[in-house]
Amino acid sequence: MIVQKLIGELGPWLWWIVGLLLLGLEVLAPGTFFLWFGLSALVVGTLAIFVEMAWQVEIVLFGVLSLASLLVGRRLMRDTGKGEGDPGLNRRGARLIGQTHRLREAMTDGAGRLVIDDSVWRVRGGDYPAGTLVRITEVDGATLVVEPVEAP
Repeated sequence: MIVQKLIGELGPWLWWIVGLLLLGLEVLAPGTFFLWFGLSALVVGTLAIFVEMAWQVEIVLFGVLSLASLLVGRRLMRDTGKGEGDPGLNRRGARLIGQTHRLREAMTDGAGRLVIDDSVWRVRGGDYPAGTLVRITEVDGATLVVEPVEAP
């Protein structure tokens, strides 16, 4: 009875109000769940402006459109982003493997520090004097493993 009265008084604008409320809820909620329901309500509201329908048909149409758009939308969102991005994005040290740098200070007891750009890295390797050109061979956590390029 209440649904029938609301639809009778507001007509297609009820669907627009519901659609906009659902889209607003999408902004507050994580994910893209409410987006599909909001878009479905807007589509039903638009159709109801141009085509005279019983309120029961509008509700069934909303349900069908919501389910279809939810399934299609989930599939689209799942496929988006595959194969994109930089695989080494959060592994900055791995990007440094193979690079050569000159030690600014000596390495003693197999450990030292290496300045690369604006960062200071812990390094592990042999005992090398300052000025030795070293190549980064691997990364162990936040420590770079180095070996000399030229004889120490």
